[in-house]
This record gives sequence, structure tokens and C-alpha cells, in this order.
Amino acid sequence: MPDLDPHVTALIVIDMQRDFCSSGGYAAQAGLDTARLAAPIAAVRRLLDAARRTPALVVHTREGHRPDLSDCPPAKMRRSVAAGAPIGSPGPLGRLLVRGEYGHDFVDELQPLPGEVVLDKPGYGAFHQTDLAQILANRGIATLVICGVTTEVCVHSTLREAVDRGYDCVVVGEACAASQPQLHEPALAMIGVEGGIFGRVAAVADIVGAWTHTGDAR
Repeated sequence: MPDLDPHVTALIVIDMQRDFCSSGGYAAQAGLDTARLAAPIAAVRRLLDAARRTPALVVHTREGHRPDLSDCPPAKMRRSVAAGAPIGSPGPLGRLLVRGEYGHDFVDELQPLPGEVVLDKPGYGAFHQTDLAQILANRGIATLVICGVTTEVCVHSTLREAVDRGYDCVVVGEACAASQPQLHEPALAMIGVEGGIFGRVAAVADIVGAWTHTGDAR
């Protein structure tokens, strides 16, 4: 496993939003099981609690679009329509996947603390059209610990670009969830092929233990 020195490590929490994890949001409207997507909340909270006791950088991402949808690619819009959850359409939690709406924000259990980085992204990967690369470079980050939803889309999209950018990456499997249960384990399995082509998969206890024994505290 890569060095988890919290001085050069960032915890990246991917899209733990009401639109994906709560009933009435985008995922629910698209027919996905939001209980499954919400299942990692407790595991993600353990990671956050551990990271917050160290100098590790904490980054939260939210997928969503401008209210006028000018940053939503036509192909993505067509796909959302086909899924039965048109981006920008009204729902119980506000307009689906639109910035500033109640559904776009993080679930209550995982709200960021003051000073933690919040990145709004229009795409699946956390680097696309965001300041993430500059933020990581400015902090001298070498290792990314990645968790969130969904395993096969936004987590993997972020992971693959991070690896191409030279970061050591660890995906915390039990702190992720897939849109469909049959996709989760294969998405994790492909990370470790060829000696860890996309990094490593770890358990929450591995990460918490590493950070608990660093002797560092904020």
C-alpha cells in the first residue's frame, strides 16, 4: 500500500449527495436503489473522522450543473432523459443535479467542515473542469484515498485520471457503492490487476489504523 503520511495524502469523498443517496433525488428518479448508495455513509464517516484528526487534506466533490444547464453536455442530457430522470427537471429535493438545490448538497451525516475543500464538478471525474489538480499540487499531495459513489462511474473516473497524473491511489472498497450490486466487486477487482495498475483497494480499518498511529494531530 502507498505511504499514507497524512502530510502528503488527501481523502477524496466522491458525490455523497442527497441526489444519489436519498429518496426523491436523481438516483431515485432514475430507478436506482438509494439505500444501496447510502450504505457506505457510516464507513465514509469513519474515514472523515480519522482524517480530521491528522493534517490530511479533505476534499468533497458534488456532481451537478449550473441552473441554466449550460455546462451539461447534450449526450449526458439525453442519457438522463432516457433513464427517466432528466437533469434539471423538478423533483422532491429540487431540480435534479442542479447546483444550489437541496438534492445537490451532501447528506447530513457527511457535511464538510469549515476549511475543507468542496468541488462542484459537471462531469464524472473530479479533475474535469475543476481546480482539483491545482489544489493537490499546492499542498504537495502524493497519495489519494478515494471513496464515495458510484464505484464504477465517478470513483473510477477520478481514480483513472489520478493514476495518469502520477498519484498513488487507494480505493476504500467498503466506503464505495455501485449503482447495481453486480458492478461493485468487478470495479474493485480491476484496480489491482497487473500489480496494481490503478492502485490498491483497502479496508476502512487499514486507513484508520494507519492514520491513528501516525502520531500526528491537528
